[in-house]
Amino acid sequence: MSVYIIAEAGVNHNGQFELAKKMIEVAKVSGVDAIKFQTFCAHKLVIAKSPKAEYQEKSTGKDESQLEMLKKLELSKNEFIELKHYCDKLGIEFLSSPFDLESLEFLHSIGLKYWKIPSGEITNLPYLIKIANTKLPVILSTGMATLNEVKEAVYVLIKYGTEKISLLHCTTEYPTPYVDVNLRAMLTMQKEFNLPVGYSDHTMGIEIPIAAVAMGANIIEKHFTLDRNMVGPDHKASLEPDELKAMIDAIRNVETALGDGIKKPAESEKKNIHIVRKSIVAEKKITRGELLTEENLTVKRPADGVSPMKWFEVLGKKAPKDFEEDEQIEV
Repeated sequence: MSVYIIAEAGVNHNGQFELAKKMIEVAKVSGVDAIKFQTFCAHKLVIAKSPKAEYQEKSTGKDESQLEMLKKLELSKNEFIELKHYCDKLGIEFLSSPFDLESLEFLHSIGLKYWKIPSGEITNLPYLIKIANTKLPVILSTGMATLNEVKEAVYVLIKYGTEKISLLHCTTEYPTPYVDVNLRAMLTMQKEFNLPVGYSDHTMGIEIPIAAVAMGANIIEKHFTLDRNMVGPDHKASLEPDELKAMIDAIRNVETALGDGIKKPAESEKKNIHIVRKSIVAEKKITRGELLTEENLTVKRPADGVSPMKWFEVLGKKAPKDFEEDEQIEV
């Protein structure tokens, strides 16, 4: 099964519906499987005095609260409905992470096929129960979580009705320093839970998601933007369209290269076997009846004579005929 790639639009539409539509078009052209937005009612998500994260202050300044920032990034329910219809029209999966219970109910009502739970909700018990009660498949991001917190969330989801769960390793810092990525934690979760795993990336560049695929990730999620210079909390840690396309192309190449794991000659290399491998040949002129020894034998290309793996079977035998130098041995 192909790696499932989610282009995370998030709030990089800056609250502008037409910009969100353009992002769908770019995501479709890039070859991703799904585009994901974020659905929330700002006043249901944060309290009035909630501070911004450090990365949000760097991107959007300190003059407004997190609530004020988020209000600017909201899209209406009708706009989300239209975005879903536009995704359906273009043939790309529409996805949005709910950040409050009202948004969760709304998204369920418009026919999402599965949930993508953001890292910040992994300890939100009422939210997890509500998600699980829908019985839809879940992709759970695990940024900031300990293994035990992941275990508790998985337990709740299963207990209340979720049968299909995938886990995304994630580091919730924008951008994430390479030293904090810890890709091997993805494999730890795979071993611990025996569930499909993937990686949600916040690093700069494209190499870490590609590495995650090489390590066995089934799902990749990556933020993208139309222009990294736009004002907004997530633009700086997002890929621009050409980078997104490059990442997807590289991932598809890597997953193709992973193959089926059976060690055997590839079809493309079979034609080279007799050219590159060697045969036992005469090192010098050998007369009929002469003993074949390490002094008068050697191995050279091509491999359409006696295999060098039969070296010790050949040594000590008498030459059945005269051999010229470089002539392949017959025994």
